[in-house]
Amino acid sequence: MKKWLCRTGLTLVFLVILLPLLFLAADKIWPLPIKQVEMARTVVAADGTPLWRFADKDGIWRFPVKLDEVSPEFIEALLTYEDRHFYRHPGVNPFSLVRATGQFISSGRIVSGGSTISMQVARLIDPHDRTLLGKLKQLWRTAQLEYHYSKDEILEMYLNRAPYGGTIEGIGAASWVYLNKSPAKLTSSEAALFAVLPQAPSRLRPDRYPQRAQIARDKVLDRLVEYQVWSAEKVADIKQEQIWLAPRKNPHSAPLLARRVVKDTQEPVIETTIDASLQSQLEEMALNWKNQLPKQTSLGILVVDHTDMSVKAYIGSIDFQDDSRFGHVDMISAWRSPGSTLKPFLYALAMDDGLIHAESLLQDVPRRFNDYRPGNFDSGFNGPVSVSDALVRSLNLPVVQLLDVYGSKRFTAQLRNVGTELRFPMGSEPNLSLILGGTATRMDDLVAAYSAFARQGKVSPLRFKPTDTLRDRTLISPGAAWIIRRIMGGEARPVPDMNLSGQLNLAWKTGTSYGYRDAWAIGVNPRYTIGVWVGRPDATPVAGQFGFATAIPIMNQVNNMLLARIYQSHEPLPKDTKPASVSQAVICWPGGTALLQDDNNCRQRRLSWILDNTIPPTLMARDQESLLGLRQKIWVNDKGLQVAADCPNATEKEVHLWPITVESWLPASEKRENRLPKPDLACPPLKLEMPPLHISGIRDGEVLQRLPGKTSLDLRLVTQGGQGNKWWFLNGEQVNETEHNGSILLTLDKVGNYQISVLDLSGQVTALNFRVK
Repeated sequence: MKKWLCRTGLTLVFLVILLPLLFLAADKIWPLPIKQVEMARTVVAADGTPLWRFADKDGIWRFPVKLDEVSPEFIEALLTYEDRHFYRHPGVNPFSLVRATGQFISSGRIVSGGSTISMQVARLIDPHDRTLLGKLKQLWRTAQLEYHYSKDEILEMYLNRAPYGGTIEGIGAASWVYLNKSPAKLTSSEAALFAVLPQAPSRLRPDRYPQRAQIARDKVLDRLVEYQVWSAEKVADIKQEQIWLAPRKNPHSAPLLARRVVKDTQEPVIETTIDASLQSQLEEMALNWKNQLPKQTSLGILVVDHTDMSVKAYIGSIDFQDDSRFGHVDMISAWRSPGSTLKPFLYALAMDDGLIHAESLLQDVPRRFNDYRPGNFDSGFNGPVSVSDALVRSLNLPVVQLLDVYGSKRFTAQLRNVGTELRFPMGSEPNLSLILGGTATRMDDLVAAYSAFARQGKVSPLRFKPTDTLRDRTLISPGAAWIIRRIMGGEARPVPDMNLSGQLNLAWKTGTSYGYRDAWAIGVNPRYTIGVWVGRPDATPVAGQFGFATAIPIMNQVNNMLLARIYQSHEPLPKDTKPASVSQAVICWPGGTALLQDDNNCRQRRLSWILDNTIPPTLMARDQESLLGLRQKIWVNDKGLQVAADCPNATEKEVHLWPITVESWLPASEKRENRLPKPDLACPPLKLEMPPLHISGIRDGEVLQRLPGKTSLDLRLVTQGGQGNKWWFLNGEQVNETEHNGSILLTLDKVGNYQISVLDLSGQVTALNFRVK
């Protein structure tokens, strides 16, 4: 008896002390391989909708979920059908195990598994053969699971690893792939179906074998009634629902955004600020445009909520799957010529610098800046134009004049300070051509910069993820931002009694790069900043593709879609309150400043927005300041005739003159020869002005007729007056250069209207308009 007690005691010691020690040692030697499981990564929208998935190295996609992110009814169905005593057993249900062992002994093979959820998780994280040795291995891994993890954690592992067919694992991935919704929103019928689906995911695929799936679902429902988890009435109603699911579909939205954000993290779920429904709508819209655009043309669309700089939609290409259109190239992050889209920034910066106001007079005339001779997109010149007109019509010559005064390097540095980088060809520095697209930038940076016009002049990098923070930097003043936004929104000039605190219309700007390679439209509405780019990613020119014709229709469609969503959701919109620094004033051309009503130097009155109560005078080009001044001091006698300063009864008088370069666009009464008093021959003034520049060979407004039987017309022209070499322009395009007063021969083979203009070395310009019939 003593020996038996001794052996029993030793056995108990072994069980109580040695077995746990052996278990701990074995656990160290053969640890659970959970950390070796590579979780797939999923990019999700702001509401949690999966946008794109990156499978693991084996091609498996898992969308991890927490226990409280799954429908409670699914948990009820799963536990009732698979493991009713999950929260009570130690990982192994001894009754089920005894039954399965007896079946194995009697038949020589595994008839039923008797596996608990813990045992199934053990098999999922460390697969084994369906043999007795494999079963022992499963029991060992189950014991480890129960030792290291709580029941809720083990159940959560099952939820994320259960097989649902093919490359889909876990209830999260299955719910989105089969139903396109979160597992938290499963219906009772769906909960019962997805509880049984992992038993035979291929044989029970509901999109392929709905009858099999329905039989399996009803089996789960019967079990729920049997154990009184759900009522018989509820189950009877559920069984009336037929199973029909569309073919499963992996997340396939915003692929280029997903590729962009996944680089920065190894998290299994990457949250973004994307609006899933808007993204889907715009992707469908892009595909609809695909057949309307030329072959091999792509498209980029970016929508940003500028109230917090969160990215709401990101269309990096017209069709990610279309290799012929370079669908894999992200045009939102690509470096492209911005065309004319940089112009609003220069006007705003120059306004802050006190160089201009909204109605300042600029010169749209032929100019040469060393070897650089810019022209207008639509050809021809317009003479004197206001800042607002020049911006709205996107004229090139006035903005180049302005950049020449402001400074190319300074302008580039201002944009760089807020994160908008401009790239130039290797070895070159910022120059005047940048304002017309002679540089490269990215759409994301450009859209971020445009938000300044809606954010009181502040710019922040775009926020792609909720964790990204606003990092505001000031680009322009709130007043300059408000004025330029008004101009781009179609309210260039003040109107009496206008509402200055309401909501602004869409303010927009287009851009077209040299050779029709890039077509741009950037818009700012009360809540969103929209960027649209159209072109070929390989930079091949596309004839006739320019911003207003190609990009504007797309931007308007996006804007209408956004406004409809805003009105339907009753979202509050930011107010467009006029800053205290902005006021209005009546200014006079050609001087550009405010003059009294009866002042004869006020040749044209204009109502203008002004900033900080400052009215800068008309801006002269740098090479015109001394030669072609606007304010001339003269002396007149008591007869009103112009005399020399030392003549008897000479009185000093200031006369405001138009820039001599715009003389050809002025009525006769405004030209210098008629604005200045006639000289008194008895005491004439000194002759300081250069000989005026004229074109001979044709009269302004003349209509020319081709000779009978001729398809072209030869026209010989010559200049008189002016200084130095002459540069000839036909409809804005340079066609010749002559020395002194040399002549040119034009051969015109098309009927229509023509404008011929000449620029001399001193900056004088003269122009004539004629028509060929």
